Amino acid sequence: MKDSLLTNKSILFAARIVKLYQYLIKTKRETVISKQIVRSGTSIGANINEANYGQSKADFIAKMQIALKETAETEYWIRLLALSDYISEDMGNSLLNDCLEIKRILISSLNTAKSGIKQSEKES
Repeated sequence: MKDSLLTNKSILFAARIVKLYQYLIKTKRETVISKQIVRSGTSIGANINEANYGQSKADFIAKMQIALKETAETEYWIRLLALSDYISEDMGNSLLNDCLEIKRILISSLNTAKSGIKQSEKES
């Protein structure tokens, strides 16, 4: 259930990031930061989706860690865009809230996956 929720939230977030990219390119004529945020913001969901098809628990954790790193990068770009007045405070807060929600779910999923590995190591 949580993976499905996370997958859904990440693809909806990626769609928002693509729309943000289009807005920045067309309206603000911004090309540097917009390319960075579209890469990191869409990579989150791609890595989550790839993790769901991982070859092992370790592969799952590695892909989820990458998704978490991409989430942190995307958070940075959102904050920078808002502070630079490329996006409104409301837009920045809305995007940031979605990003931080995905981050919290990723951290929870990673903690659960890692505790499963530690538990199986104790049983061995």
